Amino acid sequence: MSRFRSVKKSLRDLLGGDDWQDRLAELDEYAPGELVPPLLNLRLDRSEAVRWRSVTAFGLTAGRLAEASMERARVLMRTLMWYMNEESGNLGWSIPNFMAEAMVHSERIAKEFHKILASYIFCDEECDGNFLDHPELRRDVYWGLARLAESRPELVAPSERFLLIGLDDPDAYNRAYAARVLGLLRAAAARDRLQALTDDPAEIRTYLHRELVDTTVGEMAREALAALE
Repeated sequence: MSRFRSVKKSLRDLLGGDDWQDRLAELDEYAPGELVPPLLNLRLDRSEAVRWRSVTAFGLTAGRLAEASMERARVLMRTLMWYMNEESGNLGWSIPNFMAEAMVHSERIAKEFHKILASYIFCDEECDGNFLDHPELRRDVYWGLARLAESRPELVAPSERFLLIGLDDPDAYNRAYAARVLGLLRAAAARDRLQALTDDPAEIRTYLHRELVDTTVGEMAREALAALE
């Protein structure tokens, strides 16, 4: 068995177990660079839980990599950006989640790359954005901005006007995530539009605080409103 397959199997066994959080320290047994390829592969795993948990593991790995070598961390982030480029021929699924989780675990990565993550929802001519037309890909960006706003809200705040637009997105996930980010930012300008979403019954299944959660757009809007109080 190749080293890649061996590491991937070990990671999948770790992330697929009920005790996965207790075992995250086992990631330190590997060099960060050795974990990156299999984690990128696991973002497309058949198991929803493994897919999401690979995001958590990647953030921890990117943080370690940045501590050891910021230049290698920059190469990693640029690789993720390449995945988001149509010319790469790769699938961008979960890549914004990985980018955001890396920023959560490394302040230096966050300061250098947060504008790139936000640019994927920039949707007017005044901003030099990389707006994603595909609504399901935008989900990962909104989720990523919410994750980053949990720990570094000042880096997400400049994107407020585009997040407000997200509240009207036809996609339920995008509405819900935009509401969550605006709540985390304590964005008073969102109050009326969040109120209008409180009865939105659309259901979503997402990953919050390392747990899979079933909720609705309305519930997330109500939580965001509560954060404004």
